[in-house]
Amino acid sequence: MNIAALLTSAGINISVCVVLFSLYSILRKQPSNFNVYFGRKLATRCSKNIDLCLERFVPSPTWVMKAWDTSQDEILTIGGLDAVVFSRMLTFSIRVFSVAAIICTILVLPVNYYGRNRIHKDIPFESLEVFTIENVKAGSRWLWTHCLALYIITVTACSLLYSEYRTITNLRLVNITGLPPKPSHFTILVRGIPWSSEESYCEAVKKFFTYYHASTYLSHQIVYRSGAVQKLKDDAEYICKMLGDSLEQTCKPSMVQCYFCGGTNNFKIICNEIDSIHARSGYTDIHIDSRKKSAFVFFKSRYAALMAARNLQASNPMLWVTDQAPEPCDVYWSNLCIPYKQLWIRKIVTCVASITFVLVFLIPVTFAQGLTQLDKLEKMFPFLTDILKKQFMIQLVTGYLPSAILVLFLIGVPPVMMLLSAVEGPISRSGRKKSACCKVLYFTIWNVFFVNVFAGSVISQLSVFTSITELPAQLAKAVPAQATFFTTYVLSSGWASLAFEIIQPFPLFCNLFQRLVLCSGEDSFNGTVTFPYHTEVPRILLFGFLGFICSILAPLILPFLLFYFFLAYLVYRNQILNVYITKYDGGGHLWPIVFNTTVFSLLVAQIIALGVFGLKRSTVASGFTIPLLIGTVLFNQYCRQRFLPVFRNNAAQVLIDMDHRDENCRRMEEIYDQLHSAYCQFNTSSSQTDCFSYAGDRERAQSLQIPEDMETGKEIIQQELSWPVHR
Repeated sequence: MNIAALLTSAGINISVCVVLFSLYSILRKQPSNFNVYFGRKLATRCSKNIDLCLERFVPSPTWVMKAWDTSQDEILTIGGLDAVVFSRMLTFSIRVFSVAAIICTILVLPVNYYGRNRIHKDIPFESLEVFTIENVKAGSRWLWTHCLALYIITVTACSLLYSEYRTITNLRLVNITGLPPKPSHFTILVRGIPWSSEESYCEAVKKFFTYYHASTYLSHQIVYRSGAVQKLKDDAEYICKMLGDSLEQTCKPSMVQCYFCGGTNNFKIICNEIDSIHARSGYTDIHIDSRKKSAFVFFKSRYAALMAARNLQASNPMLWVTDQAPEPCDVYWSNLCIPYKQLWIRKIVTCVASITFVLVFLIPVTFAQGLTQLDKLEKMFPFLTDILKKQFMIQLVTGYLPSAILVLFLIGVPPVMMLLSAVEGPISRSGRKKSACCKVLYFTIWNVFFVNVFAGSVISQLSVFTSITELPAQLAKAVPAQATFFTTYVLSSGWASLAFEIIQPFPLFCNLFQRLVLCSGEDSFNGTVTFPYHTEVPRILLFGFLGFICSILAPLILPFLLFYFFLAYLVYRNQILNVYITKYDGGGHLWPIVFNTTVFSLLVAQIIALGVFGLKRSTVASGFTIPLLIGTVLFNQYCRQRFLPVFRNNAAQVLIDMDHRDENCRRMEEIYDQLHSAYCQFNTSSSQTDCFSYAGDRERAQSLQIPEDMETGKEIIQQELSWPVHR
């Protein structure tokens, strides 16, 4: 591939970006698209009677300035700690690759270009291999520049990683200690409750915890299969009919919710007292769901709940299994009643399914790589010989089509991984998304990098898998040859994906279809979705992985990569502010994934550089790379010991201090009253829309809501879009 082919790919993607970004700046101003580009709440609470003016149909960069000026505190208020982690991940990438681009442009690129005594062509017709380390002759004294650049990039990345880890850890602690009480701190989830024909599950839970946790146990709530809601309602009507009208008369206004009064429309949960009614009447919860029960158990203090969640409760580890409960809005109800003994089978099944999916995906990856080798393509398809002789078609096929085809195949990966993660049995929505994020990350790194490298230049050599010790040398031969493909992949999967992300094609199409074809009301389309961390985090980490590996091998990738991170910083902040609704917050649990992947990227880059220096017979560069490897491993181990435990568990010291603070303020009784209404199993509307009322400060929750006052809502629209609104 030559520079002209790379510029062809860049030109196509730049054109797509310019068109879609301009179209977005126009579409977001149209009243009919408010529920697509500003969320359902902003769309329904603001007037749609907008003055017709020319400015509505002229592209404008106001959204760019708004995204740029937004502070971290505003991102934290609107999107939660996960959004802050995502934003800081982009900031980290911009900083580290800015340093890498400057160093590699000054030191590495000239050495690569003039590495051999050869006559250079005009720049547009130069092969991209001229700008890679392949062009440096073996034994060259100038390879020390590559080693020095690798040292600078590694030290910069580790320094920034440490700073970000410390900052995000402090934010997580502030998120725990500086906000009003969270129900999850007082609650544990109990699974593996033993079944008994002599007593109900409710009685079994109460008997166990009042005996073994007598001083700290508060109450509990049985969890029923969420897929049998209608069945539960029928059971409620049956009990009401069996107990008679006296139940309705005994319901007190002070209770959190009426049990069964008001018919099935008011039925929310079956709480503890109803379970006791089951036991007294002989109508036990065996009828509702046999041997698959879980329960939320509430404690009088945070520390007591923490100890109960951590400790083994019974001599049989498969019974009375306890975990810290997720936040009410984060509970993944459909998985709570999965038998605990079944979880390990589910994990094995999902692991096997993931591996099978990876192996099946080798077909499109190999096909995409075949497009980069024109000679083989002509042999397989002789009728394309005349077409492939044209210069533009050569540039299009080698510079754009391979990466574009691979991107199209990768679109279906995140939904599949999300499905597998749901089958795996996580108890929280954030846990499901985190699991899917890891699966997509492993999948993309393996298929986009390793499989492309081996399929493109190594898999034809039978000796590639003869010894694991030869892997660095094989990667050292293959990666520089495939660096040009990775550069075009950044253009196709990076720049173009951001353009499609901001235009929201699927919600926009659904909105237009409902309005124009189905003639539905203007607010009938619900365009609100949560942020797709499981797709965007792996994409950004993959680009960082490619950037670290190719920084000294093929520095031409760095300018394109740096522009992607700048653009992503603006686009994703705009989406967090306007498009995505935060229904739950994972508390920054994505950052350890970012840290581990970045360290892994540095180690792989150093191993490949070690292999390249060995092939180039540079003893000095190889010798200085080994201490860098050891230092990176030690840095990773230190950070894991220093910061990672904070993300895995809450500190007992912190929770005890919070308990003492609430006791001194006499707020414990108020907290106990809120616990009973927090975990409302079938009240999905409250669990989805009032997330931060449970997860943190109610003032923060109110700032997330668009004001009910119509005039205030119109002021927000007017300020956001900067054009007149008809009152």
